[in-house]
Amino acid sequence: MTACAIEAAVGGDGAARPKKFMITANGAYAARLAGNGEALYTERWTLDGPEPYAVPLPLDQPEDPDAQVLPLADGRVLISRRAATRQTFSLLYPTGPRTGELPLGAVESGSGGAAAELVLLPPSPDGTCAYAMAVGPDSTELWLVAGGAFGPERVAEIKGVCGGGVWLDRTGRMLALDRRLDDGPVKAVAVDLERGGEVTPLLQITEESDDRLLLADPDSGLLLIGSDAPSPGRERLGWGVLGSMRPVRFPECLRPADAEVLPFAVQPGQVLLPESCSVALRMDAGAGSWVGMWRPASRRLVQLAAPAGWLAGAGLWTPEGVLCLPYATESVPCGLAGLDVPEEPPEPAPVVEVCRPVPLGQAPLMGGKSRGGAAR
Repeated sequence: MTACAIEAAVGGDGAARPKKFMITANGAYAARLAGNGEALYTERWTLDGPEPYAVPLPLDQPEDPDAQVLPLADGRVLISRRAATRQTFSLLYPTGPRTGELPLGAVESGSGGAAAELVLLPPSPDGTCAYAMAVGPDSTELWLVAGGAFGPERVAEIKGVCGGGVWLDRTGRMLALDRRLDDGPVKAVAVDLERGGEVTPLLQITEESDDRLLLADPDSGLLLIGSDAPSPGRERLGWGVLGSMRPVRFPECLRPADAEVLPFAVQPGQVLLPESCSVALRMDAGAGSWVGMWRPASRRLVQLAAPAGWLAGAGLWTPEGVLCLPYATESVPCGLAGLDVPEEPPEPAPVVEVCRPVPLGQAPLMGGKSRGGAAR
């Protein structure tokens, strides 16, 4: 259910920079950088009560536009800041009328060949740990930056240049990354954090195609995939099932001619029913952003207007099939709008430009607390 929204932020030099709205995996809390211009501060949203509400977490000085925030399941917010040659990490929390801050430590830039800055990965499903990724020219480091015993610690170094970041289970053990080796194509791989970052192939549609994992639902095994296998040079949105040897499918309805489409939330609780899962999609065109709803079992993409002030690209499904979209306006600074899935009879999904995945069914998600692959 985790998602993030990209908003426009303006730094001191006038350049546009991204601001993210991050939601915990259990949907209880969210966090973002709020404010205008250079007067930025961390803001925590509570989403699991009768009404959503926001708590500002300002400190004595405004936050830098490049700061990154990530909510934890206990209500604290992790903040990552750039400080000279280091990346520092702290936990923020409300304490009376003030903001409490617990420093966690720092990571020196360029450590072990890493890039100059660490990027926070989506909230871990366990709600207590937080991870960051540092991309170097030949390798990628994964760091546990919150939830460890002794401050930030490097947990894995992976050969190749990685991006993305999708959790494959409910325990925070298995992480999918999109990796490029040398000058080859991008392929999604599975990283086992309980086995020292052991890497195994997760998705390959053809040998030459770029195959990225965009979203995954551990309950049903539904995967949302971006690949240029059916249309070289242009990424298409498709779907598959973790642990299945059925082909990846690229429905025509997910290729509108006048908009870009990106999935951001999958309906949870549909155990072993991937074709029944509702998927929320962010749709972007010159006129703005709106919402798409789609199920693998349907031939239709339902398009709906988003609420005014929607933090575009953020939202979460309830198990009952209500899509909750966070929004902020001058009159409602913290709102959550619910959209119901339109009723429609299920139809068999058409197989369009089929490409067979190799080796989705061989992903090493077995044993311990993880699931998928041969364990399915």
